[in-house]
Amino acid sequence: MRRAVPAPPTNGNRLSAFFGVFRYSHRALALVWQTSRSLTLGLALCTLVAGVLPAVAAWLGQLIVDAVVAAMAQHGETGSVAWWPVLRYVLAEAGVIAAIALAQRGLSAQQSLLRALLGQKVNVMILEKAGTLTLAQFEDSEFYDKLTRARREASIRPLGLVNKTFSLAQNAISLVSFGVLLVQFSPWAILILVIGALPVFVSEAKFSGDAFRLFRWRSPQTRMQMYLETVLAREDSIKEVKLFGLEPLLLDRYRRIFDTLYGEDRRLTLRRETWGFLLGLLGTLAFYGAYAWVVVETVTGQLTLGEMTMYLMVFKQGQAALSASLTSISGMYEDNLYLSNLYEYLEQPVDAETGTRTAGARPGDGIRFENVSFTYPGAETPALSGISLHLRPGGSLALVGANGSGKTTLIKLLTRLYAPSEGRILLDGSDLRDWDVQALRRRTGVIFQDFVRYQLKVGENLGAGDVTAFADEARWQEAARRGLADDFIADMPGGYHTQLGRWFKGGQELSGGQWQKIALSRAYMRESADILVLDEPTAAMDAAAEAAVFTDFREHRHDKMTILISHRFSTVRAADQILVVEGGRILERGDHDSLMAADGRYARLFRLQAKGYR
Repeated sequence: MRRAVPAPPTNGNRLSAFFGVFRYSHRALALVWQTSRSLTLGLALCTLVAGVLPAVAAWLGQLIVDAVVAAMAQHGETGSVAWWPVLRYVLAEAGVIAAIALAQRGLSAQQSLLRALLGQKVNVMILEKAGTLTLAQFEDSEFYDKLTRARREASIRPLGLVNKTFSLAQNAISLVSFGVLLVQFSPWAILILVIGALPVFVSEAKFSGDAFRLFRWRSPQTRMQMYLETVLAREDSIKEVKLFGLEPLLLDRYRRIFDTLYGEDRRLTLRRETWGFLLGLLGTLAFYGAYAWVVVETVTGQLTLGEMTMYLMVFKQGQAALSASLTSISGMYEDNLYLSNLYEYLEQPVDAETGTRTAGARPGDGIRFENVSFTYPGAETPALSGISLHLRPGGSLALVGANGSGKTTLIKLLTRLYAPSEGRILLDGSDLRDWDVQALRRRTGVIFQDFVRYQLKVGENLGAGDVTAFADEARWQEAARRGLADDFIADMPGGYHTQLGRWFKGGQELSGGQWQKIALSRAYMRESADILVLDEPTAAMDAAAEAAVFTDFREHRHDKMTILISHRFSTVRAADQILVVEGGRILERGDHDSLMAADGRYARLFRLQAKGYR
């Protein structure tokens, strides 16, 4: 089946699309105003001064030349010269030039300060938005491209747009003042200026749109290039890269992506600059045509030397101001295109959290999964199907199954990182969707298999488990004791204030088992949690440490609900319930003795693993 080819846009559609892009200009201006009102007003004032005074300088230049000519004539007739009229204009022009220089310096200083403030504000907006997004959105590659585009360009574009807007205003003011002078010579002179500048403007606008479309189209390649940079230059990946000899292969791929991107940039740049040069010649011809016109008028006695000097200066500066104005419009068009990335990201719809419950309808009922199914966005096969279970306070549940069977997905549903596609999950008799998400998560302590290794101090790595006690050293010590991390922390140079990781000076790297103890201690920081989820919590620990962890675990379980995911059957056999999960479904359930008696999948796997220890 042939794909329908869309009809080419008409001139009216192109014009509508061009001006429609400018809808972000007022939002960028509002953003800059919110960032600093005083600096924005300062920019406006300096813009006004820098826009009006060039025409005043040109007018004073005419008065100086005419005054000099008059003084020379007076000297020829009387032998004496009245210097004050000439010096008065020279001093006035010097003052105007000084004021223009001050205005330009003021513009530069305020733009620099606003650039820093605005870059920070936009980055904070991007990160605040990230805090409202769901895990599904972060795992969506197309949405991640939106985030990457917003972060790469949007922090500099709002100020760029505002600077161009003020530059346009400045040049527009200059053009009006130049126009007042030029119209005294001939209205046709203004038309010549406009005709000379328009072709370059049309060319710049077209190629700005082409550059933006190219930028959007190649976001995945740019992200892959950034990923390869990370893999080749991060301590958590470089060991394996070196061991397997991956540097040449990955670096070659990095170079090939760059060559592709550079080739596209090169073609666009050459076309842009070639057309810019050819069309710019029209502006040059227009200027020199006006130049010749003024010279002829002066030779025939229609203009004085001062007027000739003024009109030539006005023509030159007027052409520069008009060209700058059109360039500003073209730049504003480009900035608006890139700002669409920022607002496309910031306006990404997020499901509103409507839950308000901080307590369940049936306290003490525990956790219930009722016929829960879940399919990841974009996937065709369900990750979980028809899961039903009940875990009471004080009870423990172990999940057993092959990698990819759905065990971690079940935890993501329990912690509200995802919502079920079908069925419902209850906590104390109330649907998780009815719970206030923060209240729910305060009741949950989790250690994921892929826990985060924060490049922070030891104590802060622990405190991350409970932000209300982030800097509480007493809580750090108690959590580290339960997580078996206190012994090696005591041997570190700064104890709980030792920097971890290699990203910052003086940082200490830990072994895999030590990091796992840090992560386990982090889970114990949340004292208010009565739901404890441990996803392979001892995979990197030695046997003695693992035994100590689960001994402590059983002693402190009391009325807590515990969910354990592990491939080690020695750790799961003590659980009250054991679920064998396969293909997203519960294949077997029961305690260790009943499952061994059933002689099913669990029993075969247990005997297989036990055989290795004989």
